[in-house]
Amino acid sequence: MKTLRDVKVGETATVVKLHGEGAVKRRIMDMGITKHTQVYVRKVAPLGDPIEVTVRNYELSLRKADAEMIEVEEA
Repeated sequence: MKTLRDVKVGETATVVKLHGEGAVKRRIMDMGITKHTQVYVRKVAPLGDPIEVTVRNYELSLRKADAEMIEVEEA
């Protein structure tokens, strides 16, 4: 299983499944990250947290813990 955290800078991935439950999953979905959405990894902070991605034509910063809940496949 590959997660969004494993995607390298400059690569694009497609969301396959969201893990997690309740409010955490709802918050991720409210940010526009849903199944079959393309996510481009723009930057990763020096210590790996947060990760800056482009999703649905806007920039979004995600914590490592949230990125690990997003299962992806190479686009």
